[in-house]
Amino acid sequence: MARDSQAALVALNRFGFGARGGASGDLVNAASDPRGFVKAELARPVGVLLEAPGLQSTPQLGQAAFAYQDQVKQAREAAKTAAPTEAPAPPADPKPDNQLRRNLSLNTVMTEIAGQRAEAKPAADSKPADTAMKADGMQPNAAAPPTAAKPAQPLNVIQKTFRAEALARLQRAVMVDCGFTERLVVFWSNHFCISASKGELARMWAGAFEREAIRPHVLGRFADMLKAVEQHPAMLFFLDNQQSLGPDSRAGQNRKRGLNENLAREIMELHTLGVGGGYIQEDVTSLARIITGWTFAGRKGQIGAPGSFAFNANAHQPGPQVLLGKTYDATGLAQGEAALADIARHPSTANFIATKFVRHFVADDPPPALVARLRDVFVKTDGDLKALATALVDSDEAWKAPLTKMRSPYDFLIASGRLLARVPEDPGFYLNSLNLLGQPLWTPAGPNGFPDTTAAWAAPEGMKLRLDIASQMGARLGPNIDPLDLLEFAAGDAASTETRKTIERAESRQQALALLLMSPELQRR
Repeated sequence: MARDSQAALVALNRFGFGARGGASGDLVNAASDPRGFVKAELARPVGVLLEAPGLQSTPQLGQAAFAYQDQVKQAREAAKTAAPTEAPAPPADPKPDNQLRRNLSLNTVMTEIAGQRAEAKPAADSKPADTAMKADGMQPNAAAPPTAAKPAQPLNVIQKTFRAEALARLQRAVMVDCGFTERLVVFWSNHFCISASKGELARMWAGAFEREAIRPHVLGRFADMLKAVEQHPAMLFFLDNQQSLGPDSRAGQNRKRGLNENLAREIMELHTLGVGGGYIQEDVTSLARIITGWTFAGRKGQIGAPGSFAFNANAHQPGPQVLLGKTYDATGLAQGEAALADIARHPSTANFIATKFVRHFVADDPPPALVARLRDVFVKTDGDLKALATALVDSDEAWKAPLTKMRSPYDFLIASGRLLARVPEDPGFYLNSLNLLGQPLWTPAGPNGFPDTTAAWAAPEGMKLRLDIASQMGARLGPNIDPLDLLEFAAGDAASTETRKTIERAESRQQALALLLMSPELQRR
């Protein structure tokens, strides 16, 4: 049983998000057939898709964002008009809102995950004038002129949408059986990352980008995912391709703006060939010319439904282009699609993807033989990502390598939520914790995504913050939970003697739970 438990631990931690607590029986199910347990999710491709009430398409969200921006503009203009008749505004709080958010205590965060919502208090400047004065022991001045009502502020649909998308993703990760396909979604979403910090449209579209461009292709073909990603409005906005004009195009001749190589460079360097993949700067410029005109329709909808992908022929660089030694005829949109299809099949792409795939799931230093095997599978199957994932699970290296990789903050929080059997009803705990731990959801610092090595997440400061969060979980939930029972759910016979003794020696259940969450069985994969 010990050997089966160890294989079950590998199945759950290396390929999934860890065992769920409660009566799930995940460890027992995984121990009976570890590889079959992991691969079962690959047989349910529809299960990768994510639908939830209220989640909308990118064009719908784009139109909502444009409408919200218009409402904000109108509200500001109305406020300027009303300003001369208003009473002086009360002094601003000396601590700005963003600082308050940064100082949000972990106690408040943990209250959210426990399902207890703090009542929102009205802002200081929202009190009626007489109420505010009475609170200070003063009487309202009867002679004071009435103040004009402030224009109503529009509901922040941007943040509301982001939180709804985040909650749908978090709930799926916490509830799914093994989590292998969700791990694949996280991997590919980070590989083809955008950043919600780019602007309101990026924040509005972050979840839809993953739902529309990543999830449908996680068990499909790499070339199809590549095309969906590079033509998605979120990626085009993130890497500024809507600003790129062919120098000899009609729009390029009428405006001072020219080529923008951001998207072309990241396609070759980060999405496909990789650094040293056989391309030169001339190829980057050529690809940038090829994909000029790839944009999305704006608020006026002149070239399509607002917020949808569009090909603007007036911005496209005319004429044939040479890329990686091959000439692509001037066929408009098809020119760029043909170039992407060829790059997706390039040998350097196969090697780059296989290496990154093995690094994520197996070891920081990917075993060369396993990389070579997955590279061959990628080439022979024309980039079949389900075949790639299956080959990984079928490999002996993936099961024999020790569980030494540090879980990312997202993996750690999801694993904790699963073990504690806490399905989130509000994303606040996770979003705030991810911010604290340096992995804000859908918001990497650059187009290369979040790091995927142990060293990146095992720094002392990061581990201290994890301990703080684990301690808060223990303080809030520990009295009602037996940590030793949870250890059985998480690892069973595969739990180390050191972990078991450490939990047993804890001074309280609260402390024991925190120690369990910080144990190698919960931190390593």
